[in-house]
Amino acid sequence: MPSIAKANREVPLLEDLIETYKGKPGGLLAILEAAQEAERLRYLPEEALRRVAEGTGTPLAQVYSVATFYSFFNLKPQGLHSVVVCRGTACHTRGSLELLEAALERLGIQGFREDEENSATTADGFASVRTVACFGQCALAPVVMVDGAIKSRMTVGKLAALLDRLRKGGEA
Repeated sequence: MPSIAKANREVPLLEDLIETYKGKPGGLLAILEAAQEAERLRYLPEEALRRVAEGTGTPLAQVYSVATFYSFFNLKPQGLHSVVVCRGTACHTRGSLELLEAALERLGIQGFREDEENSATTADGFASVRTVACFGQCALAPVVMVDGAIKSRMTVGKLAALLDRLRKGGEA
């Protein structure tokens, strides 16, 4: 099967994904997830949405609705690193707003308005910061996910150190 290389692993081409999952329960989600993963900047470009709609016989409006309903999907290019701040009630009462503000400030992102959009990316493409309604980790609040790893009982100091480590090439 033809594929493209990404981070030393093979990712099937979009047409192959469509053929594999077409008509299967949850197939559209699987196709969109794999398509986003295959994209270097971890997002779903308009052309990919159109190709998925055409290839699966699904109306473009429905493909777009799925891509915008789930917070996992991105319609804009994302940064090299991902910082996701939980804004659920437990996390909010335990300081997630301060964590969000600290992450934005530390990364130099200005003008982010959570009430208008749930994500922003640094000008240099280093990181994207986004919010989610709840991770379901309330007992561990406040929770932040960095590059896919859940970080519980986060503090502004721990988050700042983590972001500094990432800037120096370290891992989350």
